[in-house]
Amino acid sequence: MAKVRTTVTLDAEALRAVKVRAARTGKGESQVIEEAIRRHLGLDLLQGLWSRSDLDERRAQDLAAEARRGARFELDDGR
Repeated sequence: MAKVRTTVTLDAEALRAVKVRAARTGKGESQVIEEAIRRHLGLDLLQGLWSRSDLDERRAQDLAAEARRGARFELDDGR
């Protein structure tokens, strides 16, 4: 997919976390941000569902939202 340049404003703590993650993983800061956005929005999950299923877009989005809620619960629960 084509990349598009944009500008975002982040608080210092969030930017610092992006820089640390980028340094630890050997990835660029923009890649870390994009991966976080994709994960938060469930985009990778949606693409996987669409490629393997005959689900319509609405049902796929519902499943992705359900998966995100489950992942958040696990994080909040300390797992």
